[in-house]
Amino acid sequence: MKVGSAQKFSNMLLSGLAGVASFVFSLYAFLTIKHLPEQVAAAVIAGAFCLIICYVAAERPNSEGARALAALRDRLLAVEEGDLTSPAPELVRRAMPKVASAVDSLFAEVRSSIDNAHALGMYDPVTSLPNRLNFRAEAERLLAESGTRQTVMLFLDLDRFKAVNDSLGHARGDQLLVMVANRLRVLINGEAANGATRPLLARLAGDEFTLFFPDAAGSGEAERLARRVVLALGEPFELQGHSVDIGASVGVAMGPTHGRSVEELMRAADVAMYRAKALGGHQHCLFNDTLADEHRHRLETEKALVDAVQRDEFLLALQPQLSLVTGAVTGCEALLRWNHPTRGIVAPGDFIDIAEQTGTINDIGDWVMAEVAAMIASWDETRTGMGRIAFNVSPRQLERQDFFPRLRQIFGDAGISLDRVELEFTETAAMECSAGVLAEIAELRREGATIAIDDFGTGYSNIARLRQLPIDRVKLDPSLIHDIVDSEQARNVVQSVIQLVRAVDCELVAEAVETVAQADILRAMGCETIQGFVFAEPMMETEFLAWTSHAGASDRSAA
Repeated sequence: MKVGSAQKFSNMLLSGLAGVASFVFSLYAFLTIKHLPEQVAAAVIAGAFCLIICYVAAERPNSEGARALAALRDRLLAVEEGDLTSPAPELVRRAMPKVASAVDSLFAEVRSSIDNAHALGMYDPVTSLPNRLNFRAEAERLLAESGTRQTVMLFLDLDRFKAVNDSLGHARGDQLLVMVANRLRVLINGEAANGATRPLLARLAGDEFTLFFPDAAGSGEAERLARRVVLALGEPFELQGHSVDIGASVGVAMGPTHGRSVEELMRAADVAMYRAKALGGHQHCLFNDTLADEHRHRLETEKALVDAVQRDEFLLALQPQLSLVTGAVTGCEALLRWNHPTRGIVAPGDFIDIAEQTGTINDIGDWVMAEVAAMIASWDETRTGMGRIAFNVSPRQLERQDFFPRLRQIFGDAGISLDRVELEFTETAAMECSAGVLAEIAELRREGATIAIDDFGTGYSNIARLRQLPIDRVKLDPSLIHDIVDSEQARNVVQSVIQLVRAVDCELVAEAVETVAQADILRAMGCETIQGFVFAEPMMETEFLAWTSHAGASDRSAA
């Protein structure tokens, strides 16, 4: 019989017995008591007894339900103390079995959700390896237990993972990450089998992994481990019918030599990894004092660059360009200089790469364009200076969607037409930029701007694409002409490049020409324009204006 039906039956039985008892009592009183007032009193007492019994029967379920609800309330309040395991109270289970079952199911689901959330918060969902948070916690524990023993931190980055994502898609990229993780698991399992404390392996983010060995025997052991990782990931991966060769760059840091905390060791290994990648990848690099100094210098430069534009610390030096045909100065190139408050004048080679990697180059590029526009406007007002100024455009600037509108706005606000400027793009940027960027460059060219490829001969050139580029001038990289006086092979290379450039109907400019002999050879080969120390060094604006106003064409000729 169900609990509810049994409760109703017991209430009916109790009420019936109360009625019978009241009837018997009233009948007895009527037969034995002779006086009417006493009979009435007895009847009232019997009726009141019956009413009390009936009320008790009616209130029985409500009282039990109230107690069950109170017990349920206490159970729910226990959650604040972290109790998610206790079952529903027995009183609730008796009075409200369905509610008790629902409460138990609810807490089971909550416990499952918390466990899943904990797993997601501690493990990488793609490779199932510990994530950064989990790795740091475990590494800190092992580092504390290691005491004064030497430890090794490896930080690795896959060399060509982005190409896999771009060509095969992100789903295949995730599969490749799983395969990489499995190879690294095999490696650490082998190391753990040798009796050492089991190493830690984690995926930090993207294609970055890290390994921590809490017990290592010196730098030789550290480099052995790094070589094993490089070799393990250097073997091709079979991915959906494709043989994928990615390789890895590995940075190595040792504790306590390179750091006494997990954070310090990871930072040192990261710095070493970037050096390995800069050296061509597919190799390892051990952190050392030289890398530490370079890293410190880099951080200081990054910090100083942030405020350099606002503090007006940049300068533009101007280097004239000379026509080998007429001997006339045809223009100049604006070369960036950083007037550092403590280091003095800093050349671009010492900070441009850092500015590009941090994004500061966008602010610097805007400053250069504004300065060039103001310079030309000033020359027009005073009728001095040159007609055209060339300046470099960083590949990072081309990535900004607002670069071309901003360029037009800067020169438009200064009242300068684009035929007064020459934009120089690196060979790599010109070869790799999108069709949309090429269309924007072509539009600038139609509006009058001169377009040049800078440092030609150092990157990878697609000859077919070179024919399609909207360019006017090609600037030879200085490394090509450095040995043309003494090396026939160097002369042959330069002659071939000149013929190639003339075939695509572009003007050739040679940079860093230092001697008259170099200039004579370039003129004989058909090079139209040169710039370099042979006739003029980079100068500040005031000196440049004085140079252009007082030097005659015969003095400026390198011939």
